Amino acid sequence: MPLIPAEAMPYLENYIYLPMLLTIMERDRQLLEKVPFKLKSPYLNLLDETMNTVSADLQTTSLYLRKHKMKVIRHSTDELFTEYVFLHDGYQDMRRYLNVRLRNRSEELLNLYIRKLSNQNSSGP
Repeated sequence: MPLIPAEAMPYLENYIYLPMLLTIMERDRQLLEKVPFKLKSPYLNLLDETMNTVSADLQTTSLYLRKHKMKVIRHSTDELFTEYVFLHDGYQDMRRYLNVRLRNRSEELLNLYIRKLSNQNSSGP
């Protein structure tokens, strides 16, 4: 029997990726505010709505982890890998993630969130 239940892995990984997404989007928002677009507000609105959705998902993830007495701790980082420790029921599972994979997966998730939001709002004028 695995130490960490399979159904918990998406939550544990969300707890890695969702804060990254929020950090990326906040930095992008600051840059976007400085760029001389003629119509800035649609881009800022899309970014804000996406950040709200990601924040809500992060809150759901946090509640799941708390309810199931799980934690994610960032352990160490080097040029190639970032290590995370997953804690559950007194067990700890150390996982190494390639930094390139973390970046690529963050980009995938950002695309998914923006597409999802666009589909929800596609009933425009």
